[in-house]
Amino acid sequence: MTTVSMGVTFGSLSVLGPSAIIDIAQNAQELGYQSIWTVEATGTDAMTLLGAAGQAAPGLGLATGIVPVQIRTPALTAMTSATLQALNPESDILIGVGVSAPGILRAHGATMTDKPIGLMREYVTLLRECLSGEQVTFEGDYFSIKRFQLGVRLGERKPKIIMAALNPQMLKLAGELADGVLLNYIPASHVAASVKLVREGGDATIYAYIHAAVGRVEERIRSAQRDLFNYAMADGYAKMFRQAGFADEVDLLRTKFAEKDREGAVGAISERMVQAIDFIGSESDVSHFVRSYIDAGIEYPVLMPMPWGDDRRYVTDATMRAAIAAIN
Repeated sequence: MTTVSMGVTFGSLSVLGPSAIIDIAQNAQELGYQSIWTVEATGTDAMTLLGAAGQAAPGLGLATGIVPVQIRTPALTAMTSATLQALNPESDILIGVGVSAPGILRAHGATMTDKPIGLMREYVTLLRECLSGEQVTFEGDYFSIKRFQLGVRLGERKPKIIMAALNPQMLKLAGELADGVLLNYIPASHVAASVKLVREGGDATIYAYIHAAVGRVEERIRSAQRDLFNYAMADGYAKMFRQAGFADEVDLLRTKFAEKDREGAVGAISERMVQAIDFIGSESDVSHFVRSYIDAGIEYPVLMPMPWGDDRRYVTDATMRAAIAAIN
């Protein structure tokens, strides 16, 4: 069995409240996870949560997946990630960035770009320059800064840049520019095709969020359908789902939604699609599900525990135990 590192994200656990990240981080460290991740959308601030996790579980890697590039400037992202690194000098700091969805951007008063590849190329290039510690003057299509110099002095360990990517051009760009690429809502069967595209760009480490919940399918499938519905309504995810073999589900979902049949649209998500992406099953089955991603080419799996059930914390803890067993 191949030995790999594994992370867990707090991104799906906001229902537990911000302070829960302290217990989750400590539990993750005790179980053998190497990093804790979190997201940034319209809820909690990612860096504040990671600061708390770093104090609660010293040495645990701290990662974002993702912070939207339209909301944080490259200079600000460099400052916050460098500060986090300085406060946690023995930890891996992984800064996951990506182009955010229109709904999140509207909530922040930010605008969507019609050239996401150009935006990401410029953002990651400038972020790396800002993290160098050298004085940076930059004039681009999206960002312009003059004589920026990071005031935090770092040692040999520096934050790594992780790019979120779904579709071919972004996957290739991540391979070319980033230290790692973060895949999300991707079935194991589609991993090899995505990795091939990353490798056309370069040798970025392959990370992936793996969605799972310990429970009974018949009791929790509606939660999974609602979750996948929200993502299938986003064009970028819909395109990836189609490429991964779920075109029928996406097409039916969108037809039902256009007919104002929301329940029918949610129900268009098949059990096959649920079990390929938002897996529900026994602890043993969850472990096998996680292992399928590793076998498919994921170098650094990151569990996204889906807290579906009457006792959300129990489901979270059981899923974390089950997932880490895949690498032990």
